[in-house]
Amino acid sequence: MHKILKIVALVLSLAGIGVLVNIIVKGDETIKAMALDGDTSVVEPMAIIAYITLGLVLAFVLFFILKNLFTSGKSLKSTLIGLGAFAAVLLIAYVVSGGDTNIYKYNGLVASEGESTMVGAGLVAFYILILGAIATMFFSGIKKLIK
Repeated sequence: MHKILKIVALVLSLAGIGVLVNIIVKGDETIKAMALDGDTSVVEPMAIIAYITLGLVLAFVLFFILKNLFTSGKSLKSTLIGLGAFAAVLLIAYVVSGGDTNIYKYNGLVASEGESTMVGAGLVAFYILILGAIATMFFSGIKKLIK
């Protein structure tokens, strides 16, 4: 597995270096002129390589996280408690935030009451999580001072 990952990393690195050299050789002005004409063939391969790399990294991270979660009951329990607490914060934020009676427009479209409620819930959840983070840092600091 380690050898395969090294080979994939090497291939992606060499492809990225090749595309980068091509971009440097073409030059900024040529690429800008091509982009104005709608031709993105010079920079598009770099974006594709970046997407492939991001996809592989996310897939491996997700795989190893799930593997470690299900091999250890203690970590699964603590993860589920954390997810439940986060879901509770989101639920409380949604219940607390009400629909706004103001009319909001964005790009000529009017936001519905449900969209307004979701935005309010996101803000309330953000405030709750910020307060929780501040309280955690505060109590952690006090605990370290006591020791």
